[in-house]
Amino acid sequence: MTTCNLTLSEGAEHSVRTSPVLIPACCTMRAKASDMPSKDCVKVAVRVRPFNKRERDAGSRCIVSMVTSSITIQDPRESQSRRTFSFDYAYWSHSSFAQDSGGLYVPEEPGGRYADQNSVFQDLGEGILENALQGYNATLLAYGQTGSGKSYSMVGYGPNKGLVPKLCDRLFQAIRENQDTRQCQVFFSMLEIYNEQVVDLLSRGSRTPGGLRVREEQQRGFYVEALRTVPCDGATQVEQLMEQGTRTRTTAATNMNANSSRSHMLIILQLKQIFSKESITKQSNINLVDLAGSERQRSSGSEADRLKEGAAINLSLTTLGNVISSLADVAVGKKVVHIPYRDSVLTKLLQSALGGNSRTLMIATLSPADICYEESLSTLRYAERAKRIQNRAVVNESPTERLVKELKAENARLLQRLSRLGHEGRRANDETKELRQLLTHNELQIRAIQTLWEQHLQEALKDWEQQYANITQERRMMQMHPYVLNINEDAQLSGVVKLFIEEGDWHIGLCDSSPRSISIKGLGIQERHAVFRNEQRRVTLTPLAGSKVIVNGNTVFHPTELQHLDRLILGSNCTYLFIGYPSERGGDDWSRYDYDYFQSELAAAEGIHLGDSSAGSSHTDPSLLAVFYDYVKLMPMVAEANQMSQELDKGVQFKLEIKNLALSDSKGHDLQKELVVRVTSLGSKQVWMWSKAKFVNRKFLMEDAYQQHHVENSGDNRIEGLSTAASSRDKDPFWDPMEPVLLGTAHLWLQSLAFRIPLEEQLEVHLSVLIDEHSQICFIISCWQVLGSEGTEEAILQAQLLPCTSTGFPMGEDDILIDPSELLGRRLDFQLLLEQCCGLRWIREVRNRGVQIGFRLFNCLQPLYSPAVWHNVNPLLDHRVHFASLLTSQRLLDYLQSSAVVLELWGLQEGCTDLTSSLEGVRMTTEGIFIIEEAGLTDPAEESDLLGLRLFVDEQNRLLRDFSEQLEQSVSTLKQDVAAIVRRKRERSGIWS
Repeated sequence: MTTCNLTLSEGAEHSVRTSPVLIPACCTMRAKASDMPSKDCVKVAVRVRPFNKRERDAGSRCIVSMVTSSITIQDPRESQSRRTFSFDYAYWSHSSFAQDSGGLYVPEEPGGRYADQNSVFQDLGEGILENALQGYNATLLAYGQTGSGKSYSMVGYGPNKGLVPKLCDRLFQAIRENQDTRQCQVFFSMLEIYNEQVVDLLSRGSRTPGGLRVREEQQRGFYVEALRTVPCDGATQVEQLMEQGTRTRTTAATNMNANSSRSHMLIILQLKQIFSKESITKQSNINLVDLAGSERQRSSGSEADRLKEGAAINLSLTTLGNVISSLADVAVGKKVVHIPYRDSVLTKLLQSALGGNSRTLMIATLSPADICYEESLSTLRYAERAKRIQNRAVVNESPTERLVKELKAENARLLQRLSRLGHEGRRANDETKELRQLLTHNELQIRAIQTLWEQHLQEALKDWEQQYANITQERRMMQMHPYVLNINEDAQLSGVVKLFIEEGDWHIGLCDSSPRSISIKGLGIQERHAVFRNEQRRVTLTPLAGSKVIVNGNTVFHPTELQHLDRLILGSNCTYLFIGYPSERGGDDWSRYDYDYFQSELAAAEGIHLGDSSAGSSHTDPSLLAVFYDYVKLMPMVAEANQMSQELDKGVQFKLEIKNLALSDSKGHDLQKELVVRVTSLGSKQVWMWSKAKFVNRKFLMEDAYQQHHVENSGDNRIEGLSTAASSRDKDPFWDPMEPVLLGTAHLWLQSLAFRIPLEEQLEVHLSVLIDEHSQICFIISCWQVLGSEGTEEAILQAQLLPCTSTGFPMGEDDILIDPSELLGRRLDFQLLLEQCCGLRWIREVRNRGVQIGFRLFNCLQPLYSPAVWHNVNPLLDHRVHFASLLTSQRLLDYLQSSAVVLELWGLQEGCTDLTSSLEGVRMTTEGIFIIEEAGLTDPAEESDLLGLRLFVDEQNRLLRDFSEQLEQSVSTLKQDVAAIVRRKRERSGIWS
């Protein structure tokens, strides 16, 4: 056991429970005068992980390559578009690895390119440890999208230990190796930042409402008040504390319906090294930070969420990005007025790590899959900015023995004064009393300095022994009974909670008073949710009335016998893996049943398939694979949103849909596939369409409202609904003002206009989103037939394209052109006539709705709209628009021959305003004719070329006509000559006709 009886800094008299922790704030110790701060850039490492199951099933391609410390990423949509980045370290952990007999992932060949956990630690972990032992503050930041391998790199999995446990092992090894020259003290803290609230993951008590407070002092800087710090004397104890913190984090995430991927986890190791001979203490703060997922939302960006500023969930990451950008600008010499450290809790606590007194490393992790291109590129750009930051690290040293000597010397002086005062009688009573108090205070300080570490360490060891006893009991239960273990989106939080199913009947749910109950919390969990029956070594699960239970992706309503490794989902999204009796377990690999497996299985049961990696799947549209990836990822979030809506009595239903699945643009190219959430008011039948980014933002706001609702309704004084502030419509995340909804599109091809041929068609309006009532999603081959939820098209639109004169009269057959080039340089007029819409499903569902048709043509920047029609399933539109080109160019001809006008069907609802045509920048004649091209708008050189081409065409046409006339004359003469020859032959032979 490593012990020390030397000094703590100011505040040593405080208990270990309430000692404020500096992370890694300005230290109270003084830097050596000879060791002035020097500039030290943040070092950045990038690690590329293997494909996960979902990416393999989707047939993903690897779009990342690596040469030494340079990384190149390729845009999957444009093979020639590549970006290259250089960093201090680059680790290829995507391929060329194998698993040895001990479960370690190692290079397939000695010296191979695969970077295992040891390689990463040797570069990064050893550097952090060396800096800490020298007396520097050290910080490691892990950054990347959810599932990119941050937690694996930081904590590891199974025998593949990550940076944190390896660092702890090496730290205590170094302490043992140097125990002859120094005495060391190690303190451990663990906290989480979620939604701008700090949670102590080692706290013994209940969670503080609103989280712990972050305070600032001039000497300490920013610190977390009342954060528990635990003294440790070995890596095993640190590992146990990490398990305790992880268990707390898992339970809190479930109880508060919080998404762990959106929280930041900080591990703080405080190292004090006391050098007795030199009477010097070095103190270092090692801060290990697992940042929240850095997802870059795929969104058109066309709409802004009115409640966007209310989402504190993304504030820390956003502010961290702003701080890094500002510091990067400072590093290249730009003038920056303000660095926004104070704008979020995370950046307050990381102030010294970014531009301050710390040596800092960042490891950025990314997926090499094509469907993660945008997120991976964003991560690389973020890391590139971070490497420009310059810190000013110093060795943190302070005298130690001197404080004890000074206190003893002062006590000696006090005793001398007391002896003198004793001879002066009662007049010195008051002064004597004050001196005795000072003497007692100094003695207490000396005693605290000499004994505090041992006392705290003994207290911590008692806690550790109790926890060890609990772990031993849990392991014994695992070898006796079946149980279910939790599965979390964050792999580090999976398998933490084990619920044992002993013999007999066990109710599972919110109930916790019954002696035969298993208490769980989460969205959609009933007071008594289901019953486990363990009888004759067989376990059955029986759902109770009103509860939602899913086994292996399928909803069950009757008693179901559970088999080893069955997957259970209780309520909205409480996921568990059933582990049977020890005799049933064998050597199964449980790790493949991760959170993605559960959600993919659930999606497959509902008819949503990501496909497989069979031949040909590599040619699938990457945007389609990406949207399926997002679909499965958002399924549990939608289920949770629906449950919150139900419990808060909001009367709103959420449903995932895929936008543009079978639609194309005016050139016939497939549109970018997008995921949208259809929001329907069950009472009024009003509909909103939210983008993925908007829904994710609203989901976090819904969680805030839901938690506030439960806080206000807890205890004896229950109130109905939310508070006035939270329930006001303007702040309600479940509500939005009414707006038009894009129902679908139809294509009216323009090629006939190039020949001045009229076109009349009945167009099927294609649904803008595709999902049938069984949620069956499939690839669409035919672009003309898309089925809606009732197996029919959205509507039939009758439309015409009519070539006409400048006054609007239709042209006849004599005006039809054989060669479209005859239009070059001439005027072209035509009309778009929208006659009627038939079978509008939108209005058939709810009668108090309306529709409008929107369209744009050629170089019209803003769409034009037909007048709104309401309450009619088969409305007569009779909307006519006249377009004219005053000087037809080759560009317009190419457009007509290769493009279509896309007619958009917009749905109107009661309470929303009609769509209006913006005529800004549009040129019209006094007769209301829209000019799409006119003289003077083309380049003079182009006009000259067009005139020369026109003269050439006219000359060729004249020659062609002359040749045709001559050919006709020659044919006529030839016929006459042949007839004369035939007649003479018959005369000679005596045969008359």
